[in-house]
Amino acid sequence: MDNLQIVILAIVQGLTEFLPISSSAHLVLLPQVLNWPEHGLVFDVAVHFGSLLAVLYYFRHEVLRMLCAWASSLAGGEANQDSLLAWWVIIGTLPAVAVGFLFQHSIEGNLRAPWIVASASIFFGILLWVVDRKAIRQRDEFELTLKDVLMIGCCQVLSLIPGTSRSGITITMALFLGLTRKAAARFSFLLAMPIIFASGVLQTVRMVTEVNPIGWGELALGILLSAASAGLCIHYFLRLVERTGMLPYVIYRVLLGILILLLLY
Repeated sequence: MDNLQIVILAIVQGLTEFLPISSSAHLVLLPQVLNWPEHGLVFDVAVHFGSLLAVLYYFRHEVLRMLCAWASSLAGGEANQDSLLAWWVIIGTLPAVAVGFLFQHSIEGNLRAPWIVASASIFFGILLWVVDRKAIRQRDEFELTLKDVLMIGCCQVLSLIPGTSRSGITITMALFLGLTRKAAARFSFLLAMPIIFASGVLQTVRMVTEVNPIGWGELALGILLSAASAGLCIHYFLRLVERTGMLPYVIYRVLLGILILLLLY
């Protein structure tokens, strides 16, 4: 990989990881359209680590409160909304982690065809638009129930299909359950932390035997650019989402899916 490829892929990964537009759809399209080689497992782990750093930094105060409250509740302290939210993040992560661990090779072998990526981008994009139009949008993330979290967590399993978008499908279900756009996005981003971490651990284990290393300089550049672009994306998305709604991202997803079909078939 040359520096231009590293810069573009790292920025695209950072921007698309948290927007409801599917990072996997972009990472399928770009190398094939531009005739780039596979970026490899090491680089994939690096840019996801950059995204994780960004979301951890952005929510650092909330995460610290949640961890302290969660630890206190384990030690017999009184539960509060922060400890409950920590439990919801843990519970909401479990379905995707379990399915991803058990069926990872089947998913990678059977669901990465460009037509599947394109179809998922279009279908789940339109679903996001329909739900956003009809949603009540009155609750915040602290009003979630166990049933709500299980429903969001089960929907997150669908993000294992490339093109679905992890943030897109979790925001869709959260909106369906009556959360505001901002609350839906915030809970989706909190859910991203353990799922990105779990994915990174799994890929690192695979990397031990399948490693195709690149230089440390390129690796650091990928982490830095991914973290910076992801951080900007989170900041502005949360500031603007109540005003813009989901329609711009839906239009983008549909056009992206059509573009994949036109260029790769």
